[in-house]
Amino acid sequence: MSDSVRIDKWLWAARFFKTRSMATDAVDGGKVRLNGERTKPARGVKTGDLLEIDNGSTEWEVVVEGLSDTRGSAAVAQTLYTETERSIAERQKKAEQRKLFREPGEAIKGRPTKRDRRQLDKL
Repeated sequence: MSDSVRIDKWLWAARFFKTRSMATDAVDGGKVRLNGERTKPARGVKTGDLLEIDNGSTEWEVVVEGLSDTRGSAAVAQTLYTETERSIAERQKKAEQRKLFREPGEAIKGRPTKRDRRQLDKL
């Protein structure tokens, strides 16, 4: 195996994104930073690199521990990186905030009904 892997392939293999094209779009959109800088999807990651990843719902700060360009099980994917202490604390804090304050429209699935709209307007 080589000493670097394309960043979009690695993100997909480490299961941060469902598809490789979603990973590519995230890297292009600046949602992924390699060692603090924006990068391109074809850029290679090496062990020891620091990645800041925002996949829309969660933000991570991870250190690359292993390289893979094929998607495996979740157990294998978790061995490819270690999350920093600061990132773990930040995610726990945001989860606690979500638990205390629920978004008003979160319980509604799909398009709101007339009744749902009235309830939203009351809030």
